Amino acid sequence: MENGTNLPAENNSENQIQKKVILKGLTLSELKNYFLAKGLQKFRGEQFFYWMYNHLSTNIDEMTNIPKTIRNEIRNEIELQTLEYFYTEESENTKTKKYIFVTKDNNKIESVIIPEETRTTLCISTQVGCPLDCQFCATGLMGYKNNLSSGEIFDQYMLAAKDYGKEKITNIVYMGMGEPLLNYQNTLKSLKIFSNELTKGISVKKITVSTAGIAPKIRELADSGINVKIALSLHSCFEEMRSKLMPINQKYSLKENLMAVRYYAKKTGTRITFEYIMLKDLNDTDEDVNALVKICKEIPSKINIIPFNSLSHMNPKGFSAKLESAPRDRIENFVQKLRDKNITVMVRQTQGDDIAAACGQLAVKFL
Repeated sequence: MENGTNLPAENNSENQIQKKVILKGLTLSELKNYFLAKGLQKFRGEQFFYWMYNHLSTNIDEMTNIPKTIRNEIRNEIELQTLEYFYTEESENTKTKKYIFVTKDNNKIESVIIPEETRTTLCISTQVGCPLDCQFCATGLMGYKNNLSSGEIFDQYMLAAKDYGKEKITNIVYMGMGEPLLNYQNTLKSLKIFSNELTKGISVKKITVSTAGIAPKIRELADSGINVKIALSLHSCFEEMRSKLMPINQKYSLKENLMAVRYYAKKTGTRITFEYIMLKDLNDTDEDVNALVKICKEIPSKINIIPFNSLSHMNPKGFSAKLESAPRDRIENFVQKLRDKNITVMVRQTQGDDIAAACGQLAVKFL
């Protein structure tokens, strides 16, 4: 169980640091253990879990089925919220909404709500920045600071749901800032919270974890028993080009990752999503089509085709600065050739690029 951390008192005086137990982010079993350790009944942990993760409450006085004596006993030693609002911006074109939240240690992260005709998706972050340096991604260009806690991962949903409307958010994708599987334990804890039957807002079937390809952790997630959907950022079917676009491929090769997602699909009974950003003259040829078809015939899967979104707001250098989206007609031709081979293909429409909230554009501009 995580016993907490040092949090600044209200006056921010370095001489008045108050050690608090951060309850937000604890799993059901951890909450039960917390109350047992205080000599209280473990079912109080279930009550707290339900209030925090289903009712999205951060006010202990709202928890009226918990005796006031217990509330008074612990109110000054616990923390029920890990993030605060900092800034929001909405696209005039697509109504995509970007949130910037600030952590207790003053790090800023971004989350995005993407409204579509049949669903509304919340894209959440798992790290402050990202260490992977994918050449097509603004988050990689901003660098890496640290991992988010399980509470900070969940509170992106809590704050967005309170603002946007809990009932309106139908899907969650771990596709924001950072690599979820490099923050594996906190990602897994947040998934356990979302998937618990006491957390009724989002079905685990509506959650997708996106990864650049951390093969051992893909296998570990498969064995966890939490059968979320998984999306592999593919972007090229050839080792050399993928390594150029995504340096992590030099550590965990495409071959190793394809073996891992094949295992994931078999173990969980889910279909893999391959994310594929269309880049002019780099991965948009007939050779690329044929390689994609081969992979998709071997692994239960579908392909998300994504137009490349500008990184100009990051003033990129080197290889990143040279990247261009494949022309629209080439993308359409590419997609049709895949469909002619009976491959399931979805074409993601760019949403939120006018507020730097589209796929690959997340990077906090407020430092």
